[in-house]
Amino acid sequence: MNRLTLFDLDHTLLPIDSDYSWGEFTLRLGWVDPLEFKKKNDQFYQDYQKGTLDVHEYVAFATEAIRLRGMQESQRAHELFMKEVIEPSIKPEARRLIDQHQQRGDLVMIVTATNEFVTRPIAKALGVNHLIAVELELDQTGWITGKIKGVPSMREGKVTRLQQWFAERGDKWENTDITFYSDSTNDLPLLSAVNHPIATNPDEKLRAWAQEKGWPILDLFPSL
Repeated sequence: MNRLTLFDLDHTLLPIDSDYSWGEFTLRLGWVDPLEFKKKNDQFYQDYQKGTLDVHEYVAFATEAIRLRGMQESQRAHELFMKEVIEPSIKPEARRLIDQHQQRGDLVMIVTATNEFVTRPIAKALGVNHLIAVELELDQTGWITGKIKGVPSMREGKVTRLQQWFAERGDKWENTDITFYSDSTNDLPLLSAVNHPIATNPDEKLRAWAQEKGWPILDLFPSL
C-alpha cells in the first residue's frame, strides 16, 4: 500500500498564519489602506478561526493588492516576504518531521486553504514538491483575476481536492495509507477521512475533539 502524508501549513508546519502575515506584509509595504485593510484582515482571520469564512470574498480581498500591482512587482515582494517573514518562521522541528516521512518513502504533500501565490514558494522552501492550495483564476495575460479557480481547498473542499488529485493520477484513495497533520477544526472533514489523523499544535476545539476520539496530539513547537 502506498503511503501519503499530508500537512496543513499555517500553525501546523509554520507557527504563523502565512496568509494573514502576507496581508500584514503588504500593509507594511504601503500597498493598502492601513486602517481599512487591517480591520478587514483581522475580521476575516477571526471568521476563519470560527469556521465561518466566506473564502471567495476573502480571496478577492487578499489578492487585490497583488492583482493591481502586477506580476513582477508582486513576485519581487514575495521574495522579500520569504526572506523576512517565512524563512525565520521555518523551525527545525518542522523540517525534521517532513524529513522523517520523506526518508521512510512517504509521498509528502501540503494541503492548505491559503492561495497558491502565497504558499507555493513556502512549500518549495520546506522541501515539499506536492501542494494542494486555493488555485487562482488567471486572465488572458496570465495574471490573477481575484477569483478562485475550481474547488477551494478549505474544509470539505480539501477532501474534494484530494479526491480529484487521486483521480488525476489514476490512483485510488482506498489504496493509500494516509496521515494528516492539522491544527484546526476547519480540517475535521479531512482529518476524519484519513487513516491516521494527528492533531498538531491544535486549537482548543480540536484538542478536545482529538482527546475524545483518541487521536494522537503533537505539539510541534513546545518552546513557542
